[in-house]
Amino acid sequence: MEKMDFYKKRDLQNRVKMSKYLEKLPYYCLDFFIGIENNTSSLTRYNYSMDLYIFYNFISRFIIKKSIEQVTLDDLNNLTTRQLEQYLSYLTYYEIDGKFYKNDERGKARKLASLRSFFKYLFNHDMVKANIASKISTPKLHNKEIVRLEKDEVNKLINTIENPIEFSKRQKEYNKNTFERDNAIITLFLGTGIRISELVGLNIESFDFSQNAFIITRKGGNQTMLYFSKEVEIALKTWLEKRATLSLNKDENAMFISLQNKRISTRAVENLVKKFAQIASPLKKISPHKLRSTFGTNLYKETKDIYIVADVLGHKDVNTTKKHYAAISEDMRKSVAEKVKISNN
Repeated sequence: MEKMDFYKKRDLQNRVKMSKYLEKLPYYCLDFFIGIENNTSSLTRYNYSMDLYIFYNFISRFIIKKSIEQVTLDDLNNLTTRQLEQYLSYLTYYEIDGKFYKNDERGKARKLASLRSFFKYLFNHDMVKANIASKISTPKLHNKEIVRLEKDEVNKLINTIENPIEFSKRQKEYNKNTFERDNAIITLFLGTGIRISELVGLNIESFDFSQNAFIITRKGGNQTMLYFSKEVEIALKTWLEKRATLSLNKDENAMFISLQNKRISTRAVENLVKKFAQIASPLKKISPHKLRSTFGTNLYKETKDIYIVADVLGHKDVNTTKKHYAAISEDMRKSVAEKVKISNN
């Protein structure tokens, strides 16, 4: 089935990119990636491979003074917690393979988590004497401001797609060819709260308009059925009418198509959301994830049930929901304000 081909292709791409890093790492790193394969996604393993390459680049240049491939398990055994703390400091701003990178506390925390997983595996398999990475404190994470669109901004966003008066003449001509698609994409984000990766992977056969339902593939590969409103239905059907007029390969079942008549890319979706959001809400940096935040916040306001919100959004832990969706924690605190009586009056 074409849908599976999309996910298999994405998985293969991650594996190919990961293998390029594995070729540069010491031989025993392969054992780690084989050991975690059944419990992690290919994207997670690819991220681990990048993080380990950065770590080995650091210790080979500044600690052990030998090539990455020559770093042994004994060398890892001789590392100290102080040296790992130096590594976290190094991550603030560093150069690798001729390019410069920087990390905030979240970037550092992710790379430390990768290192902890790696040392935990080596320790559990008696390859090193201790998991020294577990002794390093996670950088303090500052709460990010939760950004989402207010109701008037949502209306302006939709109106901007329908009538982009602030666009240049060239942009308006381009918009004529993509209006139905762009409107369907943004309406689907705002009406269901799906992730951008879930949207890009949708196929025509993912949808059942007799039930106004569709199936998405969540993180980890699990499939879930979600439902959508009449408003979303109209936007989707309008786009499908336009899609039917395109000259597509008969095997192309992707729901959303680029101007090159193939499955739309994540980058293209990010760009189209940014393009319209800059006009609708110029002071806010709106991304597909912020449209997801908008949906999550609105759903909570309507249901007052955080567990429903977590289920629809695909969160395994409601703490994730509370952390990322505006007004939820605040409304929960407000709701108990009148529950406790000080006196019987």
